[in-house]
Amino acid sequence: MKTKKVICENEGGDEMNMKMPIGIDDFAEARENCYLVDKTGFLSKFLPQHAKVTLFARPRRFGKTLTLSMMRYFLDIEGAQEHRKLFEGLRVAEDAATMAWQGTRPVLFLTLKDWKGKSWEAMLENIRFLLGNLFSERDFLLKDDMKERDCRNFQAILDGTAGEPLLRDGLAFLLRLFSVHYGRKAVLLLDEYDAPIQEAWANGFYNDAIDFFRTFFSRAIKTNETLDFAVLTGVLRVSKESIFSGLNNLAISSVISGSYADAFGFTKQDVQKMASDLGRMDCLEEIASWYDGYDFQGVEIYNPWSVINYFQYDCRAEAYWINTSGNHILQEMLQNVDDRREREMAGLMQGKSVQTGLNETFVYSDMGENKDDLYTLLLFAGYLKCVAVHKDEEGDAVYELAIPNREIRSVYRHEILRNLSGMAGQSILREMMQAIVQGNAKRFQEDLQKILLDMASVHDTAKPEAFYHGLMLGMTVWLARKYRMESNQESGYGRFDLAFFPQAARLPGILMEFKSAGKIGQMKKAAEAACRQVEERNYAERLRVEGVSQIWCYGIAFCGKRVELQMCVLD
Repeated sequence: MKTKKVICENEGGDEMNMKMPIGIDDFAEARENCYLVDKTGFLSKFLPQHAKVTLFARPRRFGKTLTLSMMRYFLDIEGAQEHRKLFEGLRVAEDAATMAWQGTRPVLFLTLKDWKGKSWEAMLENIRFLLGNLFSERDFLLKDDMKERDCRNFQAILDGTAGEPLLRDGLAFLLRLFSVHYGRKAVLLLDEYDAPIQEAWANGFYNDAIDFFRTFFSRAIKTNETLDFAVLTGVLRVSKESIFSGLNNLAISSVISGSYADAFGFTKQDVQKMASDLGRMDCLEEIASWYDGYDFQGVEIYNPWSVINYFQYDCRAEAYWINTSGNHILQEMLQNVDDRREREMAGLMQGKSVQTGLNETFVYSDMGENKDDLYTLLLFAGYLKCVAVHKDEEGDAVYELAIPNREIRSVYRHEILRNLSGMAGQSILREMMQAIVQGNAKRFQEDLQKILLDMASVHDTAKPEAFYHGLMLGMTVWLARKYRMESNQESGYGRFDLAFFPQAARLPGILMEFKSAGKIGQMKKAAEAACRQVEERNYAERLRVEGVSQIWCYGIAFCGKRVELQMCVLD
């Protein structure tokens, strides 16, 4: 095995790689070339007691694909001897009973993350192409003594000429061929099983897709005698009535129920060992503040994607999780929240919690009819954590939810609040945006003050200018059709904080400069100083180069939740 040059040694004197596995989902590549957190203890817990079919529902970027890849290398009968070396020195190697499973199963590892399309016809064509690739990679299964019908069907999928009925049977067909070839039942590892369902729902062909995948999944994992067991991963727990119809052998592990709570994400012990190995024990408090706070079935969990990015980039605390993938369902639901939930979600930014029921089982066709769906989705997708569980008067569970950490507070501001149909009241935000464009400084200041009182948290004022800058940038998404927004870009003799480049000649160009004041009495001078800075450093230069003749400058000073604003017109 090829091993990358190491960078440091651990306490035992063994060589160790410090490169983080950012964007690496293949276990062998991560094991050979990167620092790898040892999660192989999961194999010892799972394999002796696994269900026929297990679904793991966890947020994006929490290590689901890497975990399935680890299972594949551990179990796969192909390359078993070489793969065994990957687990030397890891926790599972100390467990003789579990090591007896190593290299004993034919394994089919499949991800559905790319099974997409903007219409059902486009998705079906993509399925046809990707299944063809899957069969091409396993053309060794096509044998001379194969039944004529099987040979014909295999060739049709391989050539991309298979019709929809054959594609529906494609996964079950391949598992059967695996079982025949190896002389024993196969293991199915299916990653991001819900990706095509989300895509279909977002693009308006949910019924076509659910009809296809109900058959596709059921034939492979419900009535398939050639299947040993299956493991599925995704973000959402889709109703078995809509996609796993009649499947009674499905075990589910989610963020609030089931087993294997620590299988995905980093535990406190994982992070402490990383910090020790990398010589950064001094960073533990900051890591906890930014990336800890999740609670999976009562176990404290850190966001693994953000932690490895933090260590990779010289222990710089940032919101690494932001915009790591889209979520059309969440965006759609946020556009239709009621006033009560607008207020509740604004309160979350203040460190408050919300109390709600949860609808763990999603039926996409009914999405949004139950008002608890939004909080269920936010919890499952990783934007909220469960703080406590109570019982109401009728004995039903009521969940107390809150924002888990500083990173998610930032992500929440950018990915959640900007998608709301209103924020602290739709009318306030819209009127404030209109006031900005019209040069109504008084109304702009009044509305911004209302929003700060309703939404800002004292926790956000530790780095005040950065918070207020991010807050304003997030809110200005409402003007995206009229302006091109740029932040922290060079112009003239320095960098402006925020600039609005108009998309129509009739609109003014706008510059915003932010200042924090130590005392309330200093706010007016700070706002005036912000305006002077814009003029003296000629921040309007890039606007003028683009032919903008009318330019307004807003100098904005903050002190805690108070705001002072000065406006000037630039010649």
